[in-house]
Amino acid sequence: MKITDILDNKKLSLSFEVFPPKSDTAFDSVKNATEEIAKLSPSFMSVTYGAGGGTSAYTLKIAENIDKKYGVPTVAHLTCVSSTKETVRSKIEEIKASGIQNIMALRGDLTPELEKTDRTKWAYKNAIDLIYDIKSIDDNFCIGGACYPEIHPESENQTEDIRHLKEKVDAGCSFLTTQMFFDNNLLYNFLYKIRQAGITVPVIPGIMPITNANQVDRAVKLSSSFVPQRFKSLVDKFGHSPEAMKQAGIAYATDQIIDLFANGITNVHIYTMNKPEVAEAIKNNLSDILGKL
Repeated sequence: MKITDILDNKKLSLSFEVFPPKSDTAFDSVKNATEEIAKLSPSFMSVTYGAGGGTSAYTLKIAENIDKKYGVPTVAHLTCVSSTKETVRSKIEEIKASGIQNIMALRGDLTPELEKTDRTKWAYKNAIDLIYDIKSIDDNFCIGGACYPEIHPESENQTEDIRHLKEKVDAGCSFLTTQMFFDNNLLYNFLYKIRQAGITVPVIPGIMPITNANQVDRAVKLSSSFVPQRFKSLVDKFGHSPEAMKQAGIAYATDQIIDLFANGITNVHIYTMNKPEVAEAIKNNLSDILGKL
């Protein structure tokens, strides 16, 4: 099933993101975690690709297992940073052969090693180039893209960022998923601006439940997210206690989701960090809300 078809039904729902293992030895434990999350019957699940494509061999295995064993629609992430045209084409053909209909087309993070390379020699400069190639191979794929409610770290300003986002959508992106954010007002302001710019595809908010204090610095570094004082106070108060911090982080994420649902959002994407207990706790917190129109 295509993600756009899921979003069209207008029912309130959650989707979950998981990541593949980094090695064969970790495969079984990661597979088990993703299966436990699939048992929660999310609207769909996405499987990440890993920096530089390092875990790409496992992305499709995990996605196929979720799709075929549990009937949960899946999105296979695909990055193009430093990849050759031949490598990317091969990956697209593998996804097509698997029967998965959805691809999250991403440039990919720049690792320290990639930062040192000559980008002028790359086959793909950005996700837009990747989207064009996916469309040229099979126009039936439902293609998703990433967006930044605050601003892409490499953009000079939000106007430039939104202009590039419009180019991404015009290239063939059917839906967008946001990077994590901790202040819903930032998302609402972003949605207003992109609609004014003519971007009309569905936008799925991405929520990261912060369940331990050490995640905060890493999350901010990865996404350049603004951390409101309310959340800082939460970490200051409960960060020293793992169990208290987990409960507080889940409650904060739940509160964000309830507000999003109340303001017209119908699907929220949870960055689970492969933690079934976190995904389950959030779903349980919303048990009487999910499915309501």
